[in-house]
Amino acid sequence: MSTVDVAQLTLDQISYETDIFIDVRSPDEFAEYSLPRAINIPIFTNEERAIVGTTFKQQSREAAMKVGLSIFAPKWPDVVRQVTSLQTENRRIIIYCWRGGMRSKTIAATLGLMNIPCYQLVGGIRSFRRNIQHRLAEESKKEREFIVIAGHTGTRKTEFLEELQTNGFPVLDLERLAGHRGSIFGHIGMIPNSQKQFDYLLLCRLEELKDHKTVIIEAESKRIGHVVLPDFIIEGKQRGTRVELVYPFWKRVDHIHRTYQPEKNAEHIWEAIEYLRKRLSKQVYDEVKECWETQNYKQVFALLLEYYYDPRYKHAFQKYSEASCMVEFTTFQEGLEKVITLLHERTEKTS
Repeated sequence: MSTVDVAQLTLDQISYETDIFIDVRSPDEFAEYSLPRAINIPIFTNEERAIVGTTFKQQSREAAMKVGLSIFAPKWPDVVRQVTSLQTENRRIIIYCWRGGMRSKTIAATLGLMNIPCYQLVGGIRSFRRNIQHRLAEESKKEREFIVIAGHTGTRKTEFLEELQTNGFPVLDLERLAGHRGSIFGHIGMIPNSQKQFDYLLLCRLEELKDHKTVIIEAESKRIGHVVLPDFIIEGKQRGTRVELVYPFWKRVDHIHRTYQPEKNAEHIWEAIEYLRKRLSKQVYDEVKECWETQNYKQVFALLLEYYYDPRYKHAFQKYSEASCMVEFTTFQEGLEKVITLLHERTEKTS
């Protein structure tokens, strides 16, 4: 196999719009991170990849190659069928794995022997990852002003960002990019993205906003689920103009109830509450548990807001209170109109 020439392309030579990318890594690797619109045709399942890796560590590279070949050989006809079905005139097929190593080279070389034209991506997806990191580093050097949409838990900040973006404002919705709402309950009903996928999506959005000197974000902590925000976003948040949303307590409770749907997601919500148990007094926890067992879910959320989320937010808010633009509202439309008016007034002052 090593004597077969494999045509290769670098990142600078590929087209994300027209080329067909085939990712031959395992399903778990692919799910974590992949090239745009890539198609997963794995050489190994997750379990098979673990077997090959263990053989490599415990025995040798040669032994691992033999095990891998024995696993892959029966799959070869199906791989050929899948790749052939993707062949399209004027669209190149590009094979990649993690580092542009054995897996992608094996597939590309064997396809070449069968006169199926394809290329191997030099450096694999690791080269793509490094490129993203480099471009994010360049983005971090650009001067931007940040407008920060803040407010207690349940003030519908995500909905404000969505509507502002629909209305043409330069919104950077970090929670949407992360696939997580940011709280201990934030993963419920969502599909969280990996750090690598988040970084790629963040870069794409920043490039879409390249003509805007101001971006609008939500007041986030350093982490959104397992995703860590880059320093330039956190620094921008800290020095940015803060719009503080003020929404009635029980309307916040209603919003949280609608968002997390405890009747549908009871198991996951209770797991999160149990995680918070050590941060609640015994009296509050017992009351939460009693309300939960009687399915008084709104009271559960009210207790969590009153005794956990609101006190934590009050402490964090103290350092921003004097610099915040307060927006009080009782209906979402009222709040949206006030925020849009505020943003337009700010634009006029700075233009």
